[in-house]
Amino acid sequence: MATKSSSAAAAGGKRKAFGKHNEDGRTKAVKTTSGKKHIKAEAEDNESSDESSDAEFHTGETTTSTPNESGNGSNETKSGTSSREAHAKQKQLAQERKNAKPLADEVHRTKKLWEKLRRKSHVPKEERQQLVEELFTIITGRIKDFVLKHDAVRAVQTAVKYATPVQRRQIAKELQGTYAQLAESRYAKFLIGKLLVQNDKEIRDIIVPEFYGKVRKLINHAEGSWILDDVYRGVATKEQKANLLREWYGPEFALFRQPKGTEVTGDLSKILADEPSKRTTAMKYLFDMANGLIQKKMTGFTMLHDALLQYFLNLNPESEEFKEFFETIKEDETGDLLKNMAFTKSGARLVCLLLAHGTAKDRKQLLKAYKDTYQLMSGDNHAHAIILAAYDLLDDTVLTSKTIFSEILGKNEEKDAEHVIFLANDLNARTTVLYLFEGMSKALFPASHATDLEILKEIHEIRTKTSKKDAEVRRKELVTAMSPQLLAAIASSPADLVATSFGCQFVTDVLLSATGDKKAALEAIASTAGGDPNAEAPKDAYQALPPHISTTIHGGRMFKTLIAGGRFDKATGSIQKVDPPLNFADLLYPVIKDHIVQWATGPSSWTVLAMLEASDFSSKKELLKTLKSNKKALIKAATEAPASKKEEMEEKPKAKKGKNASAPKGNQGSKLLLEKLDA
Repeated sequence: MATKSSSAAAAGGKRKAFGKHNEDGRTKAVKTTSGKKHIKAEAEDNESSDESSDAEFHTGETTTSTPNESGNGSNETKSGTSSREAHAKQKQLAQERKNAKPLADEVHRTKKLWEKLRRKSHVPKEERQQLVEELFTIITGRIKDFVLKHDAVRAVQTAVKYATPVQRRQIAKELQGTYAQLAESRYAKFLIGKLLVQNDKEIRDIIVPEFYGKVRKLINHAEGSWILDDVYRGVATKEQKANLLREWYGPEFALFRQPKGTEVTGDLSKILADEPSKRTTAMKYLFDMANGLIQKKMTGFTMLHDALLQYFLNLNPESEEFKEFFETIKEDETGDLLKNMAFTKSGARLVCLLLAHGTAKDRKQLLKAYKDTYQLMSGDNHAHAIILAAYDLLDDTVLTSKTIFSEILGKNEEKDAEHVIFLANDLNARTTVLYLFEGMSKALFPASHATDLEILKEIHEIRTKTSKKDAEVRRKELVTAMSPQLLAAIASSPADLVATSFGCQFVTDVLLSATGDKKAALEAIASTAGGDPNAEAPKDAYQALPPHISTTIHGGRMFKTLIAGGRFDKATGSIQKVDPPLNFADLLYPVIKDHIVQWATGPSSWTVLAMLEASDFSSKKELLKTLKSNKKALIKAATEAPASKKEEMEEKPKAKKGKNASAPKGNQGSKLLLEKLDA
């Protein structure tokens, strides 16, 4: 009995090693120690194996097999072929299946042509034209079949790239009716971009209308959403954008279009003014559609930000809808929604309005999302407006200085100057500093920044109800907090700042309006005026010398204003001097007195004139004496055009009779200096 039991156990162990049997007689795959799977054949096809197993069970004897019998010691398969032959056969079968597909030969030819065309620098222009012509002969009439193949669509994109306008329009017309499908394709979507990037109006008017009625579907699609938003943001006309945006207000706007010839608007307030009964359904549909994208973390779309702004502008600040919307924005834990909104026109305006309507706690929470982003925002066309709004709305100026100033002005003393130079010269970033000094002046906000002024006026009206601190007190506190770093940057990098017109304006504003010790900064600016204004670089010099500051218009204007010690007030007709006085003339004169005649007869003669007119200039007598001894030079400058101007006039054709013909030729600053000497 013991023998039989041990034999049965051995047989059972062997059977387990071969695999577990199912009720239908089949065996499951078992993983061996080598990592390969061996699958047993059906029981009825292996009767001999079963018989040997039964014999082992009854006799207690085990059978052995040679390597050739088990197949472990041979490279041959059961069919008798080697693994190399089997692999070759598999490749052949794969190629046969590939060749059996539709357009197999054509796709193969287009890929060969694409391989040549994509190496632009290696293909001569004439050869490239021939290759493109050949490519067009293959794809014309069958482009729809090519564009949905991941390998063939690249060839079509190359054809679009090198095609003539006529050929591009031909491709666009042939694909008509399929653009919504192409937008959802992982590879074909790029073809839409290739067609639209050429700014062809005919192609645009073919493609954009095909997205009408499909906005809700595409904006939720992983691939199609980005193409739809790119088209909306960068290609669509005002009317086309309105048609696409209207689909956020309800299914009826997707199904029915405005009659041709009528004005199409995407402004929800105008639509609701015409049809007030649609307000409830339109607002609910819009919120649900937008909230769906927010929950999916798909918050980077310009179209979404436009839709959110339309929703917000039609809310009553006292309503439950308003509170629910505000909470939806604040609940974005990652802050992706707020960050993405900052960099679009509608999004930035919406954030500014949320800050204006929010409480102190709300504002702090909203601005927390922009941590480590303020420097990037300061230079953006739209995001910088949020920083300006924060200045005007946050009553806690200490919080503002810690969160915003520390980032835009820099935290590292060695690199602070670099940050300030960027702020001084960037068209957008400069507003985030100079706004506190200049306010809403046209010099700081040109026509390109008219939107900023509109937003600021809008939030100023709202803050009368939501902010407690006086606006002027808030501004002065922020200037006080910002001044030390700005003055330190001017003192450490004066030459870099005065090299540009924007830099000179920045220096002037800071030195006139900042608080604290300005002596080091004033001395640094005065030092930039040193040297001979007429100096030229040696002939063997590697590059020409930069222009002397006295020869630049912006440099002369800066020195003149600093010497005056304030700005000219049109209302009073006088200079409004700062307190304490700058006394800049006394700092500048020792630097330029060795070359004062060149200054008095050059482009910056107004600087010398300002010195004579300054009431706090202590070396006025010495300056007058020097000018009187060089009166001949002043007379010559006042009556004759400078040599450089003469050359320009000789090169140009004779001026037409008019204002230019009667314009004075001499240096007007030198003329006024002569009058001062004769007085």
